[in-house]
Amino acid sequence: MSGPSAPANSTTRAGKYLTFGLGKEEFGLEILRVREIIGIMHTTAVPEMPPYVKGVINLRGKVIPVIDIRLKFGMPEVERTSETCIIVVDVDGNLMGIIVDHVSEVLDIRMEEIEDAPNIGVATDNRFILGMAKVKGQVKILLDIGWVLSEAAALVEAV
Repeated sequence: MSGPSAPANSTTRAGKYLTFGLGKEEFGLEILRVREIIGIMHTTAVPEMPPYVKGVINLRGKVIPVIDIRLKFGMPEVERTSETCIIVVDVDGNLMGIIVDHVSEVLDIRMEEIEDAPNIGVATDNRFILGMAKVKGQVKILLDIGWVLSEAAALVEAV
C-alpha cells in the first residue's frame, strides 16, 4: 500500500461526500472512496494491534481490517446501537472498514463551502483534514481517509 494521498487543493476538495456522525460531530469522506455500508458484524481480533484496530471481517470471501474511528481519534468508546455501522472504504486499492456511530447523508459540497482546517496554535497534526465544510448551518470535518487509515493499514499489512 502506498502512503497517504497527496494534499488536496481547494478545487479538488469540492464534490460528493458521505457524511457520518461520531457523537455530536459530523464528518465527511469522499464518496468515491466508499464501497459499501454494512451493519456491525463479528470481528476476529488480531494480536498486538492497537486498540483502534478492532480486527478483521470476512466480507464475501475477502478479509478486511476494521478500524474504530472513534478510538483512532482519541474519542471514548461507546455502546453500539442499531445505527452503528461499518463503512467499507477503498484506500489505494485496499478495502478497510471504519466503524461509525451513524451514517447521515451524501452531500454535494461546493468549493466555496470548504475552508482549510483552522490553525489552532498548538502542535497538532491535522493533515488528515481535507477541509471544513460549512453546510446547512453546521461544520462538517472532511477527512482524507487515506491519511487517517495509513498507519492502521501499515500495521495490518505487517501481520
